[in-house]
Amino acid sequence: MRAPVSWLRELVGEDVLPVTATGVEVAAALVKVGLEEEGLHGGDVTGPLVVGRVLDFTDEPQRNGKVIRWCTVDVGRHGQMVTEGKHQEIICGAHNFAVGDLVVVALPGATLPGGFRISARKTYGHVSNGMMCAVDELGLGEDHSGVIVLGDYLADDPERLARAVPGADAVELLGLGDEVVEVNITPDRGYAFSMRGIARDLALSLGAPFTDPAAEPARTAPAGDGSGYPVRLADDAPLDGRPGCDRYVARVVRGVDVQATTPPWMATRLTQLGMRPISLTVDVTNYVMLLLGQPLHAFDLDRLSGSIEVRRARPGERLTTLDGVERALDPQDLLITDGGETPLVIAGVMGGEDCEVTGTTTDVLVEAAHFDPVSVARSARRHKLPSEAAKRFERGVDPELTAAAAELVVQLLEELGGGTPDPGVTDVGSVALPEPFSFDVTLPTRLVGLTFERPEVLEVLREIGCTIEDLDGDQVQVTPPSWRPDLRNGPDLVEEVARVRGYAQIPSELPQAPGGRGLTPAQRSRRLLTATLAQQGLVEVLSSPFVAADRFDAFGYGPDDERRRTVRLANPINDEQPLLRTTLLDTLLDVLRRNVSRGSKDLAIYELGLVTRTDGRDRKAPIPPLGRRPDDETLRRIDEAVPAQPWHAALVLTGDSAPAGPWGPARPVTATDAVAVVVEAARALGVSLEVVQDEQAPWHPGRCARLVLPDGPTLGHAGELHPRVLAALELPARTCAAEIDVDLLATAAGEAVAEARKLSTYPVAHSDVALVVDEQVPAAVLERALRDGAGAELEHLALFDVFRSDQLGPGKKSLAYRLTVRAADRTLTTEEVSAVRDRAISAAAQATGATQRGA
Repeated sequence: MRAPVSWLRELVGEDVLPVTATGVEVAAALVKVGLEEEGLHGGDVTGPLVVGRVLDFTDEPQRNGKVIRWCTVDVGRHGQMVTEGKHQEIICGAHNFAVGDLVVVALPGATLPGGFRISARKTYGHVSNGMMCAVDELGLGEDHSGVIVLGDYLADDPERLARAVPGADAVELLGLGDEVVEVNITPDRGYAFSMRGIARDLALSLGAPFTDPAAEPARTAPAGDGSGYPVRLADDAPLDGRPGCDRYVARVVRGVDVQATTPPWMATRLTQLGMRPISLTVDVTNYVMLLLGQPLHAFDLDRLSGSIEVRRARPGERLTTLDGVERALDPQDLLITDGGETPLVIAGVMGGEDCEVTGTTTDVLVEAAHFDPVSVARSARRHKLPSEAAKRFERGVDPELTAAAAELVVQLLEELGGGTPDPGVTDVGSVALPEPFSFDVTLPTRLVGLTFERPEVLEVLREIGCTIEDLDGDQVQVTPPSWRPDLRNGPDLVEEVARVRGYAQIPSELPQAPGGRGLTPAQRSRRLLTATLAQQGLVEVLSSPFVAADRFDAFGYGPDDERRRTVRLANPINDEQPLLRTTLLDTLLDVLRRNVSRGSKDLAIYELGLVTRTDGRDRKAPIPPLGRRPDDETLRRIDEAVPAQPWHAALVLTGDSAPAGPWGPARPVTATDAVAVVVEAARALGVSLEVVQDEQAPWHPGRCARLVLPDGPTLGHAGELHPRVLAALELPARTCAAEIDVDLLATAAGEAVAEARKLSTYPVAHSDVALVVDEQVPAAVLERALRDGAGAELEHLALFDVFRSDQLGPGKKSLAYRLTVRAADRTLTTEEVSAVRDRAISAAAQATGATQRGA
């Protein structure tokens, strides 16, 4: 919404907003009360733009058939700056002026709207020292039929016409230097979509009383007497019980000269607010809408059958709107119809061609109505018609403005167009005004953090238009004004009190975080997990959680696999992916494929996210009623219907884990790399995992490891993906992956007790041992047995060789470990190191049947 500073000054008074006030100062005052500045406009015309008097001219026909005028123009003292005191000689193609007429002259050095610079130039055989300007060339309208003749243009403004003398500043005379403040209107402040609303807030910001421009028309507006133009409200399909139209005012004005010229002051203001002057009737309705915020419509009375009916559209009805587009109407569209039959207007949005005012119109029916915001908003979006009227109705229009706005239009048509209003007035319908509610005057202090005394709170509420009645104690009863439908409860009023005091007065203080309200143990575990994965060289990605049904087949899940049980979306974003993922690999592999297809070869990515797990039963959540809080039973059933959504982490590795170079050939990714990443991440959380060979889709059956927590449950799997899965998803061969349940890991991390180990300065001793075990014995089991047997002196244990041969026998393997031994308080002797080694071997033999190789 644009607001000229001069118009605001007229509404609030020069004593409040002096002539010296700038657009920047006005914008700052509006920002203070919560109206955000969108921009500053005006000043498009710069340099010498003056009043000139035509002294003489000669018509000169040209070869192209055009006749130009070679004019001599008196521009007062400005002539001295151009032609050494001579009168200006100017070429003009218009013919609508005579000798002695006052015109607007742009002299060399002036700049017109659009950045058009004026200079002296030779044309048609003469040097033209400037340009005589038309209406459109100064941005005052669309008329280009001739130059501005000030005697006609300012005929309705004798005070300004008296100041139009040769050499006078035309920028000031025509208001072209007026600054315009553009304000961003939020959806909850529909009242500010008018000069009335912006001026009200400006007066509030400047601490001055406000005189409502609607007060006088409201006082003089005649009441509905039943003898006006017949109007019926017949909305048989209201939205949510709200009628589409709850008040309709109609006034008839006869004998209007629609060809009368719109006064320059009105055309200027319409142009400043971004609207194009069209005709007197249209311009008057637009002017009143911009002033008061009430959209209006003018019908050609002679094109109506004798009555108006407001109803919903019928199936198959169509309407050609003023923009020339024929539109198929929806049954929810509210219409203004001729006698209930022919659609005339999409109510609150746009009129139709069948009833528009034309050049032959003499009698006009003026409509001012109050329409339901939701109904108007839906129709405007349905037909893609964001009209000026719709913008205001969908934000809420003051329902008490209808009669005053109609009266102001009638007065202007009578004054400017010579019309005569009919005595009969139509005013039908009943408007529901804002309901009063109780308000605690201490609430602003408690919510904002500043001290607001009771008198200040009540004064602010009265200044914004509320009616106050005292109740018991700190309670008052507040009735919001009709133009503020957004004020419905106490917090809404607190916002008003805060904005009038000034948002800048509210201190910026960081809240103190009390103990025990930081991250939960599970959140800390997830953060540490992702940090550890990133430290190992993996890159975090995010994937869409939606999958297609054939993904489970591609992964090789069995028919009874629980990972097939998921949730189907009722309204999926993509019809080909209607299911929620049950594992992160369902979607993470798509990210890998996309990167590989774009040229990446060596990739290591991971994702932390939620998966959906369900028991397969169809648990539908109840739909709670509107307008009140659901009861506890309904909330319980809704909670039960939500499927389990545990946190998982998954990673995918492909290509080379170490590149080729002078140090040797590249090392490709193997299944052990995926296992090692997960083991290291769990170790960072204080959890030791046992790695057991397993078979689990979608992994390769011979290269799949099950990762087991110390107390027994399975955390997840890691290894190389099955070749059939890689072929189905078009992924590189030997791609490896892992996925774990992060919630289980976080629980285990929370139960783990981390003990700091005292560092020893005594020397270490190394001892190697090779043990033969059955092929099915996991290396992790043998390692745990060696650790348990070695005791506290064992500092480190590492597997460095796996050997198989016929000498060991069928189904046997040899695992070689290096034991690093050190005591905290002394240097171990050879006998003590051997004892540690013997205890470890004995424990391994007892736990797994291991025998020492070569013994």
